[in-house]
Amino acid sequence: MASPLRTAARVFYFIRNITRDVVPQALFRQRLASRLEQARLSGKTVRDRVNYYNKLDHSFVPSAAAVPAGQIPKFGSMYYYDLKEFARYFDRDLLIDLEFGDVVDVPKMPAIVKDRPIRDDNGNAVIMKLDKFRHFNMPGDTLAFADKRPMAVWRGHFNNPIRKRFVDAVRNLPSCDAGSPKPDAPEGYRRPYLTIPQQRQFRYIVSLEGNDVATNLKWVMSSNSLCLMPPPTYETWFAEAELEADVHYVPLAQDFSDVADKIAYFEKHPAEAQRITKAANAYCRKFSNERDERAVSLLVLYKYFVLSGQIEPDPEVWRFITG
Repeated sequence: MASPLRTAARVFYFIRNITRDVVPQALFRQRLASRLEQARLSGKTVRDRVNYYNKLDHSFVPSAAAVPAGQIPKFGSMYYYDLKEFARYFDRDLLIDLEFGDVVDVPKMPAIVKDRPIRDDNGNAVIMKLDKFRHFNMPGDTLAFADKRPMAVWRGHFNNPIRKRFVDAVRNLPSCDAGSPKPDAPEGYRRPYLTIPQQRQFRYIVSLEGNDVATNLKWVMSSNSLCLMPPPTYETWFAEAELEADVHYVPLAQDFSDVADKIAYFEKHPAEAQRITKAANAYCRKFSNERDERAVSLLVLYKYFVLSGQIEPDPEVWRFITG
């Protein structure tokens, strides 16, 4: 159940985006040149992120299924609003291939997606910050690691065999509280619902991928609790492939046979646990720079439209992108 503050934030999200849709869209297109100039003045970190999310390095032609920027589908959804926030700066007739929802494979044609598999040949999956209200919820945590309960916690839906395997592995561990609050969870796997603040009262929080990425990963890593998880296999705007084991999180074996040992180790070495949580917090902070977030988002789309042959690149902006 969402907190009153979270509910209010959701209402504000929709009011703000509906208002943007009501405003004459030509006003946004008139600002494109100045927005690109501002983005061009950003630093190397922005350029690196642009080329990380949009790995395309060759020209292409949009597919027959591509949609005009002015007619993005799923009006009223967060995917729609998050993409439209930046697509509205471009000509409404420019074509975009896109795949909304949980993407478990790499598109055959270059397409805008929320997530992609972590592998070398995933360049056709061009990541934008989509469904960000849900996935980039990173509330503050004022409870120190030492003051938390010396246990691990996990709550979630059994939409991935990994999750059931995890619960089976830790079922009899007194140091773990794991299960699903969903009514369709099998008997013996159900546990009471816990809010984010309630889960953050535990020193160790387990993050497990579901349909694609683990939704809880961002708020776990932005907390003072230690993130335990198997190495990720999908990534979003959070760039999960950039996370380093034993630097930003504690890696778990695929069969979860090491959970008890990992908890016991960090109970004896709390300074190491806090070193990892501080590194995780620092990793999360780069996504809170709204100016950089806007610059990266705009340039990811700009690069897509240039390489698809639909707009002529500004020499200075393109020089910035290509380095």
